[in-house]
Amino acid sequence: MRTQVRVLAGVLLTASLALAGCSQSDGDAKSSYADAPTAAPGAGRGAAEDGKSARRSPRLAPSVIRTASLEVEVRDVPGALAKARRVTEDAGGYVGEESTERDDDGSERTRVVLRVPSERYEEVLGSLQGTGKLLRRTARAQDVTGQVVDVDSRIKSQRASVARVRELMDRADKLTDVVALEGELSSREADLEALLAQQASLKDRTGLATITLSLAARGAHPSAGDDTPGFLDALSGGWHAFLTMLRWIALVVGAVLPFAALVALLVFVWRRVVRHRLPRRPAPASVPGSLPQARPVSEDGAPVSGEHK
Repeated sequence: MRTQVRVLAGVLLTASLALAGCSQSDGDAKSSYADAPTAAPGAGRGAAEDGKSARRSPRLAPSVIRTASLEVEVRDVPGALAKARRVTEDAGGYVGEESTERDDDGSERTRVVLRVPSERYEEVLGSLQGTGKLLRRTARAQDVTGQVVDVDSRIKSQRASVARVRELMDRADKLTDVVALEGELSSREADLEALLAQQASLKDRTGLATITLSLAARGAHPSAGDDTPGFLDALSGGWHAFLTMLRWIALVVGAVLPFAALVALLVFVWRRVVRHRLPRRPAPASVPGSLPQARPVSEDGAPVSGEHK
């Protein structure tokens, strides 16, 4: 009996220990599952943000070359030119080129090239249009962002290439290797300088817009209705044609005159000098008295005397 009690007690003790172990393992699993959701959302958001940042390409500022051409009719050309200079300098730009001409009727025309910062381009353009009566306007914008990026990348690679060649020159021991590396270094440095010049040109053209302004005095531009030629136009055309004909005649005379003078000189020398020195031919001798008359001849060829008739 006591043996059965001991066996039963051992079974109960083993079962209780097993139940305790199962409950502990369930608690550990629950605690692990409870801790997992708190860490997983943060980790998931970080991974998602890293993926988005990896997929997001860097946004580059656009590089645009802006050019414009304005033709304005004004009352006072010098005054309008001074105003254009003032507006350009106030915007931080400068005058690149200027030319002024005056027509036969006294009308003055001025052409000036202005370089202004790209961010003040629209402002300066509006101010210049208000100088007078706008006759013509053209504007152009050329996007060269890809070209700028390509040149920058090539400059970076070329600089690294030059640095590698210089390192090889420092390590070279043979004279032939040094000479070969110097030639290669010169070639790569020349390519680098060309790329730097191209980069500077792009930077200048994208940083400063170009505005070509043409100023003309009022009345210098003919109206559209005056395109049909009139009597005065025909008279002017005929006069110009007549002057052109006289000009061509003068050219022909000028071309022939030296040869004509040479021929006249030769004729003068012949008549005055050479001709008198040539031997003269003797004149035929003349016989005094009557000329001899032919004697009549008969049919048989015998001469006929004067008495026979």
